[in-house]
Amino acid sequence: MRPEAATAQPDMGGILIGIARHAIGERLGLLDRGSTPDANWLTEPGASFVTLHRSGTLRGCIGSLTACRPLGEDVEANALAAAFRDPRFPPLTRVEFTDIDIEVSVLSAPEPIHPTDETQLRTMLRPGVDGLILEYGAHRATFLPQVWEQLPDAADFLAHLKQKAGLPADFWHPDMRISRYRVQAFAEPHGGGTR
Repeated sequence: MRPEAATAQPDMGGILIGIARHAIGERLGLLDRGSTPDANWLTEPGASFVTLHRSGTLRGCIGSLTACRPLGEDVEANALAAAFRDPRFPPLTRVEFTDIDIEVSVLSAPEPIHPTDETQLRTMLRPGVDGLILEYGAHRATFLPQVWEQLPDAADFLAHLKQKAGLPADFWHPDMRISRYRVQAFAEPHGGGTR
């Protein structure tokens, strides 16, 4: 899906969350393979992140920053990766499956920005709106816009993002590459896994 034209389709959130939940449940042997939803936009290129929470705590988050495969396939692959291959967590278990809440974020195309220093970068950011990608040499990290809920101050947001990339919190270099993006986020109601 062309991300700048990624307007929400009818029941887009329900379909994407259903794809993610079904992929995880099938891998755990708890659900049978279902039919593919009949929605043309699922076959268009799209980039997504799938985030899992258990009891309000992060349980996995994996995604794609660029649209390189059909959106439906991207959500399915990222759901499986978030559940079973996020290096921060052990693989999800059958017992946990009904306790997880799933959020799917569909990303717009990254937009490179070129601040002259961190002070200017802070003024360019739109808290709660911008996701950010930071790259420097082999270092790379991103924060989805939802991270602003935990880190509402731009200086803190940037410091934690740099640390996530393996850089010092106060690091700045003119060769850093910075891009921002927006998301359409779709979340299960709290306790969504218990149905």
